Amino acid sequence: MELVRKIAIILTLIGGLNWGLVGVLDLDLVSLIFGPMTILSRIVYTLVGLSSIYLIFDHPFGKKE
Repeated sequence: MELVRKIAIILTLIGGLNWGLVGVLDLDLVSLIFGPMTILSRIVYTLVGLSSIYLIFDHPFGKKE
């Protein structure tokens, strides 16, 4: 599960950086690389979203270890 968590973190960071570029430079890097709303860009967006959901449920939110 540690590998899944690392992949989720990387994908979420990619998504965050992409949204930062959209906000600051009006540049959607995923669309630039894979084309606007092609199947590949939709897959990337879906994986980023699923990674965020995974990390929400994976985060301890105040649990004491």
